[in-house]
Amino acid sequence: MPQFTSPPNPQAFYAQVWELVRQIPRGRVATYGQIAMLLPPPPGVEIEAYRAFGPRWVGGAMANCP
Repeated sequence: MPQFTSPPNPQAFYAQVWELVRQIPRGRVATYGQIAMLLPPPPGVEIEAYRAFGPRWVGGAMANCP
């Protein structure tokens, strides 16, 4: 399995994460893994790799949220 440190296009992935997170109602919570599974894998990333790295990438997106 390839080792990814960030999604292939971080800004595009982060924008998807932020848009999805904005839709979570106030007072509700979702894990990074749940959020990752609601988004399609970035182009060129196989689903197995995405399952392993997606939650970490969502965490990175949230850490970089403006």
